[in-house]
Amino acid sequence: MKYEIFGDNLQMVNVEMDGNEKLFGEAGVMVYMSNDIKMEPVARGGFLKGLGRKMFMGESFFLTEFTGRGNVAFAGNVPGKIIVIKLGGGKSILAQRDAFLCASDKIELSMEFQKRLSSTFFGGEGWIIEKISGEDMCFLHACGDIKEIELKSGETIKVDTGSVVAWEDSVNYSVNRVKGVKTVLFAGEGLFLTTLTGAGKVWIQSMTLHNLASALSPFISGKSSGSGGVLSTLTRESFGRR
Repeated sequence: MKYEIFGDNLQMVNVEMDGNEKLFGEAGVMVYMSNDIKMEPVARGGFLKGLGRKMFMGESFFLTEFTGRGNVAFAGNVPGKIIVIKLGGGKSILAQRDAFLCASDKIELSMEFQKRLSSTFFGGEGWIIEKISGEDMCFLHACGDIKEIELKSGETIKVDTGSVVAWEDSVNYSVNRVKGVKTVLFAGEGLFLTTLTGAGKVWIQSMTLHNLASALSPFISGKSSGSGGVLSTLTRESFGRR
């Protein structure tokens, strides 16, 4: 599969299709496509999988399938980076539920339940994650910049909950409580960290969607103490406030 990624922090991937390939992506992520490319909404895996995506993951019931010869481009809906992963050899990727962007038709997308109840109630990312498997290319998208880390066997890292985009299924993961009342109250961190133990690759994002929304919220609502910001100016002009 031929592809090219454009941009820096607002990235877009252009895939060149040879007429024998099929692509599928999340609904609404297509940016442009050649005239000879056809797209069609499909419930991959059947009605029950589509219903599961809608009910448990908050995603669209349908995915969009692309066929034909030409170019088709995809992008995420927030500032961030595109992660390119070549799957094969029986390996699978586990990813946060909103990370999937698009993939070859040879890739299988399914749901998986979090292993531990602590992940469900305290991890901050819900109790459903996406499992991506198959023998071809897939593309993920996440906020901010991306750091790929390859853990050696037995090597462990602890990551701020919500910052883990994806990890290979050979990596063990759990969500653990931060020790020490002082750390919780004064360090500015959350109550829980995600622990990842190798061997295998993990992908970490520098910005979470929740943190991005929290940072922008005061400016959008007009409650920021700084009255000279661009967003504040646009808000005042849009609504006639001076």
